[in-house]
Amino acid sequence: MSDKRSQAYKEQAMPAFNALCCFLGALIWGTAFVAQKVGGDEMGPFIFNGLRFFLGFIVVFPLVVIRAKKRRDRIRAGDTRVDAVNTKRAVYGGIVCGVFLTAASALQQYSLQFVEVGKAGFLTALYIILVPVISFLVTRKSNIRVLIGALIATAGLYCLSVSSSMSIAKADILLILCALMFSFQILAVGYFAGDTDCFELAASQFLTAGILGTALAFYMESPALSMFTGPGILSLLYAGLFSSGIAYTLQVVGQKGADPAIASLIMSLESVISAVSGFLFLHQTLSPREMAGCVLMFLAIVLVQLPAGKKREAGTKSELRESNG
Repeated sequence: MSDKRSQAYKEQAMPAFNALCCFLGALIWGTAFVAQKVGGDEMGPFIFNGLRFFLGFIVVFPLVVIRAKKRRDRIRAGDTRVDAVNTKRAVYGGIVCGVFLTAASALQQYSLQFVEVGKAGFLTALYIILVPVISFLVTRKSNIRVLIGALIATAGLYCLSVSSSMSIAKADILLILCALMFSFQILAVGYFAGDTDCFELAASQFLTAGILGTALAFYMESPALSMFTGPGILSLLYAGLFSSGIAYTLQVVGQKGADPAIASLIMSLESVISAVSGFLFLHQTLSPREMAGCVLMFLAIVLVQLPAGKKREAGTKSELRESNG
């Protein structure tokens, strides 16, 4: 399959398996907001983040070793169908993704001390707007729906975050920066996942985030054994094993060969799930104005990712004809 045909296919739809991986990741992340808030309150946001990503690395690294051994065994047996793996690129890509993941997670975890789970989930989901906007700045391919969606999301953000005194809370600003960092992480994963082993990329990302997160903890906090209470440990295990080790690996697998903008749409469902989780487990509610803001942001999310219609379909068919010609 030529590069043009592959690109046209990726812009047409996301394969069901990739979409399922992204959705399962969003499901885990949405429920993990509760664990992150409880764990961050018990032991401090930065040490919580550093340890959760080390746990994620522990989950994934055995799979890296097993897969590498299987590849070696198949090569020794003369199997020519073994895909080439660029481990150096996976390590480098993991470091890049890990830096963005560290920044995004640190901003998010710190903000959760001051913001309710549902609101944090929706503000974090601003990456659904930022990902296509950043892509436009890089590729210069315009889409009027991106502009309209951004305006609607801005109105929603105003309802959700700006008080009647025309002020915006510090935690809200940090969560917007968090969404920006997650946007860069999503785009970086999409860039590096295409020609690397997904598990090697994920392991490198987790190890980087674990090291940087722990370093931030010793700089910003004073970690002590007294922080590790029962609820904190349980929250850490859930966030580390499931939200980090499993969900972020599902993200890498789901984004392999897929359009980052479509992937970000599916993963943004974590915001809806986080609001439901906050209601069910922490008895948190949103005011009518905040709920209206959430609805506007959700509409913007849907609008940006709707199929572009006949014009785009015709362009895709033209690209396929060129690749066949």
